[in-house]
Amino acid sequence: MIRLHFTADDLRRITLAPAVNALSETALSLRFSLRQGPGPGSGNHRHGRWDRPRPAARQWHQALRGTASARAGVLAELVTDDGYLPDFLLQPSLDDFSDALEAAASTPAEQLALDLGIPHATGRNGHLSRPGPWARDLAEGSPNATRALVADARRYFHTSVEPLWPRIRGDALTDRALRAEMLLRGGVDALLTTLATTWRWEAPILHLPSASAYDIPLCGRGLLLVPSWFATGPLVMYRPRAATVLVYPLYDAGTASSAPDGVDGRPEALAALLGRTRAHILGLLRMPATTTALAERAALSLPAASRHTRVLREAGLVDTTRTGVAVLHTLTPLGHTLLAGT
Repeated sequence: MIRLHFTADDLRRITLAPAVNALSETALSLRFSLRQGPGPGSGNHRHGRWDRPRPAARQWHQALRGTASARAGVLAELVTDDGYLPDFLLQPSLDDFSDALEAAASTPAEQLALDLGIPHATGRNGHLSRPGPWARDLAEGSPNATRALVADARRYFHTSVEPLWPRIRGDALTDRALRAEMLLRGGVDALLTTLATTWRWEAPILHLPSASAYDIPLCGRGLLLVPSWFATGPLVMYRPRAATVLVYPLYDAGTASSAPDGVDGRPEALAALLGRTRAHILGLLRMPATTTALAERAALSLPAASRHTRVLREAGLVDTTRTGVAVLHTLTPLGHTLLAGT
């Protein structure tokens, strides 16, 4: 279990990343592909156990037909199937791929050696299990090794991740809206409680599933939450002079919307109670949506979507909040309870 210890200052300094991070997603996509699905947590204290991956990520992996490692070139030597991921491949303040890759390539040799654990020394966060000649050259600051990393990482991103990027970015924006809504409606407790189903918030400690036990004090510098489309478990990056970074699996809207009638448990019973279309809409609203977005998801006209949400709102199952010229529909606690069948 990884335990993040919060102080009052940390709770005041929780922030949401403005967008999904392209470089870390590139690295995590490769790690995901190498693992080919869920696996045990690694020995690196920054990584937790894996939960079930999103079906769309599995489809992406299958479409690559086992070519991820070949496409990645030397990058695959840094992103190993045992879960280790060096810190310099996580550039949490730089969302753009080119900017983040340039910053990673500019990492001083001393820091590269520490991040890679070359040579291995007791007490480091992690290390490459089988470093080859290229990785050793990189740790020593070799310009040729750095150029190879930049070229291969860029090629892998453009051929494997970039075609999926519009969807990843859109899903991340939806996740950000959901997390912001939880924060607005329930405060920090609600935000931390709902980050992932297998994570446990017991103030002032956030418990993250892991194969090993580690305690990480946030030291009053706060926590930066970074969503990930490819991560299926927590990834923690401790920074001694800045907020600790917690990469979390973003909300999988596809799973919710692909269930029969959008409802878990007893879809036919709920359809009989609300009507099939309204039961479907209620299930879709596990992910907050504007009327326009909801109409697109449910394949309805705008007037029909508006009419159905009004009925659900009057029944106390949906809340509607105006945001500028649009309105945002969210489930009420009663709506969540009804969907859960409790």
